[in-house]
Order: sequence, then C-alpha cells, then structure tokens
Amino acid sequence: MKALILGNVWPEPVSSAAGARILHLLKGLQVAGYEVHFACAAGKTPLSENLESQNVSTKEIKLNDASFDDYLKELNPDLVLFDKFVIEEQYGWRVQEQCPQALRILETIDLHGLRKGREAALKDGKAFSEAYLHNDFAKREIASIYRCDLTLVISEFEMQLLQDFFRVPAGQLLYLPFMVEAIQDDEIRNWKSFKDRKHFVTIGNFRHEPNWLSVRYLKTEIWPLIRKQLPEAEMRVYGSYPAEKHTQLHNLKEHFYVLGRAESAHEVIEDARVLLAPLLTGAGLKGKLLDAMQCGTPAVTTSVGGEGMHGNLAFNGSINDTPEAFAKAAVDLYTNPESWQEAQTKGVKIINTRFQADFWQPVFAERLNRLKENLADHRLHNFTGAVLWHQSLHASKFMSKWIELKNR
Repeated sequence: MKALILGNVWPEPVSSAAGARILHLLKGLQVAGYEVHFACAAGKTPLSENLESQNVSTKEIKLNDASFDDYLKELNPDLVLFDKFVIEEQYGWRVQEQCPQALRILETIDLHGLRKGREAALKDGKAFSEAYLHNDFAKREIASIYRCDLTLVISEFEMQLLQDFFRVPAGQLLYLPFMVEAIQDDEIRNWKSFKDRKHFVTIGNFRHEPNWLSVRYLKTEIWPLIRKQLPEAEMRVYGSYPAEKHTQLHNLKEHFYVLGRAESAHEVIEDARVLLAPLLTGAGLKGKLLDAMQCGTPAVTTSVGGEGMHGNLAFNGSINDTPEAFAKAAVDLYTNPESWQEAQTKGVKIINTRFQADFWQPVFAERLNRLKENLADHRLHNFTGAVLWHQSLHASKFMSKWIELKNR
C-alpha cells in the first residue's frame, strides 16, 4: 500500500513540534504497512529533515499546476494525508478526481480556529468565549474535516470541542496524540541531577505567534518577579527564525537571553533546572512540554499550555494563569529539590502512560484498516461531506484552475 503525505512545509523537527509530529505520522504509516511518499510545494531549508534517510520518497510539486494530477495518477496512492486544512483546500479536489478511492486523512496538529479565536480574544482584552470560535479559520477547518474521511486530533480537549460545540460525528475523528518511546530507567539515571542544573529555559519557533506572545509576556510580566527572588538566575530563550522584534528582548543586565535556534533542544532543556511556558494563546499539544518531560525537566505553564498534556494525571510542575502565581511556582520549583524531583517523576508517568508509540501506532493502523474496508459505507453516512463536495461549492478548485490558466 502507498501513502502520500502532502506537506504544508518540509518537516523541521528541530524547529517545531509540528515537524516532529509529521515524523511521528510517517513512522505510524510505515508501521501500518504503507510505503510512504512525501510531497510539498514549499522550498526546503537547511533545517529540513532528510526524509530519504527514513525510507520516505519525496517530491517537489507546484501549486495550481496540472503536473500534480499526473504525479497522482502515476503514484496512485491508497491513502493521502493532508498536513493542515489549507493543504486539503489546495489539493483535496485533485485527489478526489484522480484517486477517488484513496483514503483522505486530515492532520490538524492543532485546531487553527481555536488558536485564532484565542488570539482575537487576547487582542480584544476579553476572556475567551465560544463566540470567538465563529471565525473564518474555524469555518474553513470544519468544512475540510467533513470533506475528509478521517481527521487526526492531537488533544482530548479538541476532540471534545469538535464533538460538543461543532457537532462533528465521532466517526469522522481519531484522537492521536504525540507518539514517542517510553522513558526507561537507564535514561532517568543518566539525566543531570537537580544540583547539576541551573537557570530557566523556554523554547519555540518564533514564527509561531503563540510562542512570540509567550516570550513577550514572560519578559514583561513574569521575569521581573522571578529576578527579585533569584537575582543570579538566567532566563534563556531559544527558538528558530527570530526577527528583530524578538532579539530586541535580549537584555544582559536583566539576565534575559534570546539565543536563537538550539542545535539540540533536549540538550538545552536538560541543562536547565526549570522550563517556563507562559502561553496565552495556542491550541493542540505543546512540544516544549513534551520535550521537558523527556529530559526530566519540570515545567511551569498556563492552562492553555497544559491543555491536553496530562489528562487525569498530575502535571510535571505547576499550572498558573497570573504572573504572580506563575513566578511563585517557578521559584518554588527552582529552589526546592524535593518538589523538583517529584515533578520530574510525574513527567515520566505522563509520557509512559499517555504518549507511548507502542500503544498508539496500532490504534492508528487499526482505524485505517477498518476505514479502508468500509469506505463506501463510511462516506454514505457523511452526507455533510457530500454537500460540501457539491460542484456549486468548488471555489478552491475553480480558483486554482483560473490561476493555472493565468500562469500559462
């Protein structure tokens, strides 16, 4: 069987959790028995993952170009996975026309409508409410979900939101969180100890708006409170693609260091005693918090940051939504070896209970197999999807064809 992943960008796992997530899905498809192909119209960067080294065939494709149709017909995939709804909008109609029997899978990584709604509420200076979910991103995203046979949802909170608020049938969705290896005892023994670590760390791609808003909030509201109690501590901020507005926060006098991309996220996180992630907006699961658990580094975050990460288990640190409470929790973890060790142990339990690849890869494979065996019946019960595929609603298709003709 052949699986084609259509990427929004070439995966950069060193830069973002989204890049790491794509690699998790590549591996999951291979475990399910698929020969995996990856195609993308974006340009590669020096940070792009070498997919060929992972037995993945790659193809550079063009936007709004019939050459993609020829590529599809020749490849004839059994499954096509769209990396975010904007990619489904761009290529979904071509997949439907050229490979009508291929499973169409949507990877959300996070609900963009939820993230954009939270950003709008923050900009308005108001508490987030369901009214902010009535945005164009959410409408386009939900339409894309219905046009696909299955949508992968990374967060339990978003699973509930999709079913309870947007009324998406459960049969259209699959909860599939991060899929990583279990943390073994020998790894834990090799972690740096409390006394061998120092300073605070945060990390995240600066092109991702929630990360920038988090760093700005950290610099202006939280770090001054921590420095009053820990004047010798440093705040180390790592992230790919920093712009001038980001590097302007760098301040030697205040021990606030904006250091750009880390060669190894795990190395800089394990060097630190505590990770701080005061996220004000965002959605999905937070890769920096997963990394912290994998490195044995306790964390302090917000309700948005902790959303979907720990389920019914205790968080590996503290969750606080005011600068004062956030700073207090950070200082307490930084100065109390017993609390720090307890938080580290909680992180191990979260990883090994909730995110094990050995558990989730078979769940993914079983759902794909069941869907493929019952595809006709599954689509028969997705009448809303059929409505959205009606020719009168093919705006993306005809816009693409117009651009294609114009380019000629």
